[in-house]
Amino acid sequence: MTKPAPFAEIWRGPFLESVHSGHAVICDDSGQIVEAWGDPEKVVLPRSSSKMIQALPLINSGAADKAGLTTEQLALSCASHQGAAIHTDRVGVWLDTLGLNESDFRCGPQEPNDRDAMEALIRAHEKPCQIHNNCSGKHAGFLTLNKHLGAGPDYEKPEHAVQQACLEAFETVTQETSPGYGIDGCSAPNPACTLHGMARAMAHFAAAPEGSAEARLHEAMRLHPELVAGEGRACTELMRAMDGKVALKTGAEGFFIAIWPERKLGIALKAACGTTRAAECAIAALLVKLGALDANHPAALKRMNAPIKNWRGLHTGQMKAAEGLL
Repeated sequence: MTKPAPFAEIWRGPFLESVHSGHAVICDDSGQIVEAWGDPEKVVLPRSSSKMIQALPLINSGAADKAGLTTEQLALSCASHQGAAIHTDRVGVWLDTLGLNESDFRCGPQEPNDRDAMEALIRAHEKPCQIHNNCSGKHAGFLTLNKHLGAGPDYEKPEHAVQQACLEAFETVTQETSPGYGIDGCSAPNPACTLHGMARAMAHFAAAPEGSAEARLHEAMRLHPELVAGEGRACTELMRAMDGKVALKTGAEGFFIAIWPERKLGIALKAACGTTRAAECAIAALLVKLGALDANHPAALKRMNAPIKNWRGLHTGQMKAAEGLL
């Protein structure tokens, strides 16, 4: 099957109003496909779901240990955070320890998605800065690596030593030669691969030995789910729901990955429509299918059997995981 498979159904009363579809792959530690939906060989941009891959050179180069990075900082290097104080305060301290400041970033300013942080900026008549960018942790990692390498300031350029190291890591763990890249929202290049390649990479992370760069990164994510995303976000809530057994990471345009070390399994999925709710529903459904997530946990129900309400609070419908995923 190469056409997108149903991911999520949207019901309004007794009527099936719409269906979200996509592609998904589960891989084992040999890189083989355990199960797939849609087209496993579809070429995709993993977007922010590839941040832990982009953080591999940070550790493998020796830069992380030289800088004395903590598990919190490693989690932030993989994060798409929402600009809450718990995120921005830590990134600010990280920059200070590097002897750098916000102007050294190349990610661009972004309004925080955290309501308290945004309201605080409004009350102070201040504008958001680059530290508020959801990728500022990743870019702090880039700057740490860049300082270690002694390279030039434009670390986001595809030809720069930092991004060349990230590309090499990406092609190594996906076991593919990337056909190209897109420029991400944070200005860094985002290499493409097949969905199978991305699932293979996540299974590689899941099977990595204790103490390896891969293990250190997914352990940091599982230790600090609140830093990987934030309160109310799927990555954070679902990791907590599974008691830190599985590392999760979302990506823009309906991407999601999962790393399950206990089972040495990796998951990668892409909602064909690019919607977040479809990807969140699908990843929750697959985790339930595999036995990692309790279907009745509130975090699972919120994504798989979510009530749809109108502006008056009336229950008008339901979003359900497609039967084919379960």
